[in-house]
Amino acid sequence: MPKLYEYLGLIILFYSTEHEPIHVHCKFQDTESKAEIIYEDGKFVEVRISDVTGKKPLNIRNMKHFKKLVEVYRDDIVRKWVDYFVYNKEVQSEKITKKL
Repeated sequence: MPKLYEYLGLIILFYSTEHEPIHVHCKFQDTESKAEIIYEDGKFVEVRISDVTGKKPLNIRNMKHFKKLVEVYRDDIVRKWVDYFVYNKEVQSEKITKKL
């Protein structure tokens, strides 16, 4: 379960047994949501936030921070997805200290 980022108390991560589409999970205390990075014909279309079955979703404020992070870091997330799930490389966690 590699952690990708820490931002404003949010933990953004992959689960080790993920599936496509490319997505990340965000945890904050006892809440969790996920963001899918949607591409069509090789072009970025949108970041789609959704609930995680059996988990209480992030509140509105944290959802906005999560979506903004995924929009800003989407290329890095895709690169880390490929490194981790295709090439079996470890990914380094980053602590983001500036507000996005």
